[in-house]
Amino acid sequence: MTDPCEISVVRWPGRTRSAEDGLAALLTAYHLQTETEKGAGVAEADGLPDRYRAEISDPRSAFADDVVLVALSGSATVGCLVVTAPADGRSEIKRLWTDPEFRGRRIASDLLGAALAHTAESGAGTVRLSVWNWRTEAIALYERFGFTVTESWDDRDQLVCMERAV
Repeated sequence: MTDPCEISVVRWPGRTRSAEDGLAALLTAYHLQTETEKGAGVAEADGLPDRYRAEISDPRSAFADDVVLVALSGSATVGCLVVTAPADGRSEIKRLWTDPEFRGRRIASDLLGAALAHTAESGAGTVRLSVWNWRTEAIALYERFGFTVTESWDDRDQLVCMERAV
C-alpha cells in the first residue's frame, strides 16, 4: 500500500481517471491564480482566455506533443509541470504548479528534477522557461537548478525569461 504522504512523480496520462481530473484542477488553479496576479481578477475557468480553457478541458490535445509530469500523493494529483517537445535543440518548461496545501514538501523541486532528466534523455541541449517577475520564490527555485536570466523571447511586460544547458 502506498503511503499517502509519499510523493511520486509520474508521466501523465496515468492509469487512473483521478490523475486526469486532478491535472485539470491544477491547471485551472494555476491559470486562475496567474490571471489574479496579473490583475485580471478572473473568478472562474469560464472567464479564462480560450487557450487556457483548452488546456483545462482537453489536456491530452493541448499537450499532445509534450510531456506532462504530475506529482501524486496517494491517488491525489498535487503538482504538475509540462515539458515541450524539443525544437531547434531546445525544450521549454511550462505550468509548474503545486497544490497550495502540499507546498513545502519539495514537490516543485521533484517535478523540476524529473523535467530536467527528461530533457537530457530527449536530446535537448537547452531548456528554457518564463516566469512572472513577482514570483520570486519560483525564480529562486529555478536559479537553484542552474537557470539564469536571458534575453526575453516574449514581449509581455514583467515576464522573466530563463534558460540553462541540459
